[in-house]
Amino acid sequence: MSEVYDERAARKAYIRNRQKRVFSITAAILVVALVVASLFYFKVINISTGAKTADEPNYGQAVPCSAKNEDGTAMNWSEPNTVPVRVRNGTEFAGLAKAVGEALQDYQFNVTGVDDYTSHNVERTTIYFGENAINPAYTLNAYFTDAVMVMDDRSDRLVDVVVGATFNNLEKGKKGGTIKDFQGCKTVDEMKATGLPKASEHTEVN
Repeated sequence: MSEVYDERAARKAYIRNRQKRVFSITAAILVVALVVASLFYFKVINISTGAKTADEPNYGQAVPCSAKNEDGTAMNWSEPNTVPVRVRNGTEFAGLAKAVGEALQDYQFNVTGVDDYTSHNVERTTIYFGENAINPAYTLNAYFTDAVMVMDDRSDRLVDVVVGATFNNLEKGKKGGTIKDFQGCKTVDEMKATGLPKASEHTEVN
């Protein structure tokens, strides 16, 4: 009888040990899953959606096609001195907009004003413009390495550039040649049909 008892006890002990092992492994997996989920939730780990977006034309933002000549061919870049620009600081770094404005003036842009944007937490430098300043906006954008172009509902020629945290430096822009549209650009009517954001308050420049 003792031999049968020992066999049963051993079998029970084996089952208990196996259950403990399974429970331990399951608990460990759940802990790891919870930690990983927390890292994603708090954005410690971030799937490369940003990089994916950055690879898209105009960082994934819809953009109008540039204005064309009467025969449908691409137009030349606008002369910088014909582009009225307001430079706005969207960061916490005081004096950044002033410095960018002075640099744009060195490139002959018509800087009409420098001020602070409504938010100091702008991530990506943004160029705002209306339907009558599409080519000037393309031209200004050529001097930035990080800017996204956003068409709003303004009807004048003023182009706003809100300097964001991604700003590093200006480039020399385009010398000669014609404006190249972003892939997948839309007509002005298509842009209007989807709804344009309201332009920030400004003094119109025509």
